[in-house]
Amino acid sequence: MNLNGGSVLINCLKALGARHLFAVPGESYLAALDALYDHDDIELITCRQEGGAAMMADAYGKLTGRPGICFVTRGPGATNASAGVHIAAQDSTPMILFIGQVATDMMEREAFQEIDYRRFFSPMVKWAAQIDNPGRICEFVSRAYHTAVNGRPGPVVLALPENVLSASTSQQPLPEFRPNHTGVPTSAITELTELLQKAERPLILTGRAGWSTEATKSLQIFAENNRIPVAATFRCQDTFDNRHPNYIGDVGIGINPELAQIIKQADTLVLIGARLGEMTTAGYSLIDVPLPKQSLIHVYPGAEEINRTYAVDLAINCSATAFCRAIETLQLTRQDKPNAVQQYRSNYLNWNEAVKADCDVQLSEIVKWLSDNLPDDAILTNGAGNYSAWLHRFFQYKHYHTQLAPTSGSMGYGLPAALAAKTHDRNKTVVCFAGDGCLQMTIQELATAVQFNLNIIVIVINNNSWGTIRMHQEKTYPGRVKGTDLVNPDFTCLAKAYGLHSESVSKTQEFAPAFTRAVESGRPALIEIQHPLEVINPTTRLGEL
Repeated sequence: MNLNGGSVLINCLKALGARHLFAVPGESYLAALDALYDHDDIELITCRQEGGAAMMADAYGKLTGRPGICFVTRGPGATNASAGVHIAAQDSTPMILFIGQVATDMMEREAFQEIDYRRFFSPMVKWAAQIDNPGRICEFVSRAYHTAVNGRPGPVVLALPENVLSASTSQQPLPEFRPNHTGVPTSAITELTELLQKAERPLILTGRAGWSTEATKSLQIFAENNRIPVAATFRCQDTFDNRHPNYIGDVGIGINPELAQIIKQADTLVLIGARLGEMTTAGYSLIDVPLPKQSLIHVYPGAEEINRTYAVDLAINCSATAFCRAIETLQLTRQDKPNAVQQYRSNYLNWNEAVKADCDVQLSEIVKWLSDNLPDDAILTNGAGNYSAWLHRFFQYKHYHTQLAPTSGSMGYGLPAALAAKTHDRNKTVVCFAGDGCLQMTIQELATAVQFNLNIIVIVINNNSWGTIRMHQEKTYPGRVKGTDLVNPDFTCLAKAYGLHSESVSKTQEFAPAFTRAVESGRPALIEIQHPLEVINPTTRLGEL
């Protein structure tokens, strides 16, 4: 039976398992939108700006391990969406961005909003292509799915010329979606055993690529049996239960100084599912480039990432899940330092204790309250800003898929990510942390929350400043403040205008009752926390810089 290209495209997405799409509508892909009219089993989340839609797709990809799907129109729509594509690239997230494109007979004339998306996106995606033949739609979509998830996961961009979507074609057979699962060679396990049995101060570092709940369980057993401490890389704290006695903290911005020393003094590092980028290595200072002092074992699904920056002693090209499954029952004979794990764990617990700031709102106590009172499977999201330092330091993540935060450091991510999480599972408690500047990057998506009954809770930390930039400004150019002050709206009034339940908190003891009321409201909710700029991070006052 002949269908138009838009119908073939949506049929392909349904067959490959897509159940949610994030989009800002555009006339360039109306045929695909029309096809969705007949597919009630695919929910279309209509967003307010393409950057927010792409960030939702990224967060959805993180949660499911399958490509998050985003549709945008050409020109400004596509360039707006590039913010989310960049996040997916640096965060190694499977995602597919579909872009409506000008008709093929108008190309190369600088037609209305025309851009060559293959050239525009190619530096930041795994594959950028344009479907010029409606008979090849299924082929391209299947390849996009497999490209996005296999090896190092990442984004794919497909441009859809308007006349290709409206043209009549027959639907071609669609290959089954089957991600590759590379096993762990026996020789690699043998070499791994030899390296770890000689190690006196080993340390495991976890990342997100190829990770799963199964990987967490297997690694927990291995770490327990062999007395090896585990730390999470930047914004991957949910890869290992933070309450577990072998967990010793996270490696990223604002790292515990004692954990930094543990990394420097380790004799063997096992890196699982993570890249050793700038944030994880504190500007490449924790580990020497290109020859680390430590023996380095790197487990990663993308072969091109291994030995990219650091020379490794053992390269294992496979998913984190396959590796952790392979080592779960491995029993080593080691001569390690007595009680080392307990000492490292004690360092972490001390770092995790609430700290006292000279103000009426104690953010560390608020985050600790959330850590103790939220359901263990609650999902917390955030974007970029100094406010996130309190969340990363004082919240304990209990299960995998409970932390959504951009390792790319993109602002505006927390709100779209929270909406994607709630779209994926409406029974989960989802809390978004955002700074006043961060939230206003995508604040219009509050309307999306209301329209689709996505009952998230947004906590906005308001210090009337681009706080992180102000901190660096004061350190580098003391007293010469320029461009970092903000005049903000009344967030509670603005949230009410959108249709949210909203409250403002100016004292620590006001927060818990306000949060309870937010949950009980049965609506999306926003809680503004008025916080002094002077308390710039958990341990530093702005004037001290």
